[in-house]
Amino acid sequence: METRVVNPWSWQDRFGFVQGKEVTQATRTLYCAGQTSVDDQGRPLHAGDTEAQALQALANLERVLEASGFELADVVRLNTYVTDVDAYRHAGAAAVGARLGQAGCRQAATLLGVARLALPELLIELEATAVK
Repeated sequence: METRVVNPWSWQDRFGFVQGKEVTQATRTLYCAGQTSVDDQGRPLHAGDTEAQALQALANLERVLEASGFELADVVRLNTYVTDVDAYRHAGAAAVGARLGQAGCRQAATLLGVARLALPELLIELEATAVK
């Protein structure tokens, strides 16, 4: 597999994502459902804590990836849904960005503010596409 980052600008670099990521010669693609801050039984964790929920959602995403033989570095697209954009940008985005950076992930990304997620306690949901 070969990838090529497409960045006509540089402003996105400070946020840790890329404008586009071209993938060629990939043999596998994994489309991940949105992952949230829940335990193994689907019960919400870290009520009211944006950063803890963001890191738990990322840990849950990583479990899905690993179960299919992928890793965070294979993620090419990450959609982040939050119920409070400002809270996420102040408490959560930096932690998620640092973890993705440590993993070598340079993904195309979208941040979306939504009125609500599946359960009222949930503050963030991460939806990813990974390729190998």
